Amino acid sequence: MIKVGIVGGTGYTGVELLRLLAQHPQAEVAVITSRSEAGVAVADMYPNLRGHYDGLAFSVPDSKALAACDVVFFATPHGVAHALAGELLAAGTKVIDLSADFRLQDAVEWGKWYGQPHGAPELLKDAVYGLPEVNREKIRQARLIAVPGCYPTATQLGFLPLLEAGLADPSRLIADCKSGVSGAGRGAAVGSLFCEAGESMKAYAVKGHRHLPEISQGLRLAAGKDIGLTFVPHLTPMIRGIHATLYANVVDTSVDLQALFEKRYANEPFVDVMPAGSHPETRSVRGANVCRIAVHRPQGGDLVVVLSVIDNLVKGASGQAVQNLNILFGLDERMGLSHAGLLP
Repeated sequence: MIKVGIVGGTGYTGVELLRLLAQHPQAEVAVITSRSEAGVAVADMYPNLRGHYDGLAFSVPDSKALAACDVVFFATPHGVAHALAGELLAAGTKVIDLSADFRLQDAVEWGKWYGQPHGAPELLKDAVYGLPEVNREKIRQARLIAVPGCYPTATQLGFLPLLEAGLADPSRLIADCKSGVSGAGRGAAVGSLFCEAGESMKAYAVKGHRHLPEISQGLRLAAGKDIGLTFVPHLTPMIRGIHATLYANVVDTSVDLQALFEKRYANEPFVDVMPAGSHPETRSVRGANVCRIAVHRPQGGDLVVVLSVIDNLVKGASGQAVQNLNILFGLDERMGLSHAGLLP
């Protein structure tokens, strides 16, 4: 049994991690921390977990208790993992970080986008970007895993086949992405209130979103050269879900794109390439660790449209973190994650 610790378990990614691990036959949550909720039983804060974590309560972070775990998940705001990850790694504990702390390999670039100096640049050389569809073999040997963000997951999985095959013009990529309000986190914010977000839709951070350098980093590696990306996120009045509509110009219109995508993801348990002409819906992946993709070439031209949908809290965060856990510990990658999405 894998002994698990969770730092910062009171947010949406934290409770989603608890929900998924409750179904995992090889993982046991031994420690869960929250400074603000220390002493509160997990089941009292999240009644959906009653009967699964009876006796488990939030505690103040203690490095010795966390270091006694086999693996520690960080479900925290950026900057928190910087302070604790090094100590845990030195003790031999694996770290899976759901925050943005180790996603970017350039510490200066990270500081530019997150408004503070990187707190542990010496650990970046050890950090493996946890997108299994790209880095599965590196994840198996990792000490420190940086779980990708939600927008980056949907966007990279949609663009990868085109860029890896050298088909897309890398200088003219467009990602038009929509997210449910849970992507903003559990903290109180006026923009996330139901009366503010309901029956409305808006773009935001058009000048530059924090996920832009992460997406660009991944696409640059896939293309093997510099890329030009326009990324525009939108807030939509739903709780869960990412819908990414991706545009790229292809240099060879004779290639069967449906076959290309099907071949690229044929052995990926959590990427579903839908039949030609499909339009994946976010509700089809709600609660599931699945990315559904459809590829279109409108009017048979050189512009390709890729539709990519995920649940931002599952394949976009906690589910992908558990997928990394399974790979890291040599388990079946689907363990604890094989359930279908929720409908209606």
